[in-house]
Amino acid sequence: MSNRTERLLAIKEIIANNKVACQEELLSLLEKRGLNYTQATLSRDLKFLKVNKISDLEKGYIYELPDQHMAHSNEVAESYAAQGFMSIQFANHLGIIKTMPGYASSIASLIDRSAPFEIVGTIAGDDTILIIPNDNVSERDVKNTLVLIIPELKDKIE
Repeated sequence: MSNRTERLLAIKEIIANNKVACQEELLSLLEKRGLNYTQATLSRDLKFLKVNKISDLEKGYIYELPDQHMAHSNEVAESYAAQGFMSIQFANHLGIIKTMPGYASSIASLIDRSAPFEIVGTIAGDDTILIIPNDNVSERDVKNTLVLIIPELKDKIE
């Protein structure tokens, strides 16, 4: 897994579980996890994750992930998706995900709703998903993107 993917997962987890008011505070929390990098990189990561600020009575403004108020239903969907995921392989720059029967359409829908730059779209059957990557996106980029969308796949995708 790439360093960037680890950073993005750490940022998502920190923002989801803490009231973080500024980049300096977030950098400090990341440093406690052994992730040291610049404010400019953090700024790019926050933009990539589409993080915004919301009003908070205690801290003024805090960071929020997109649709964080719907986090519980997303966690359930991610857990369901991870349970049905079997494998991923690539052929001719296209990704093929094998799932347990009946899981493919809901996993593909979760990927499509996330609208990552790396994946143009998906086509799902009953137990197979065709992933169409964007131009010049590597297999590793697609795998890292899937882990960002469904963190529970971290140990299932090599």
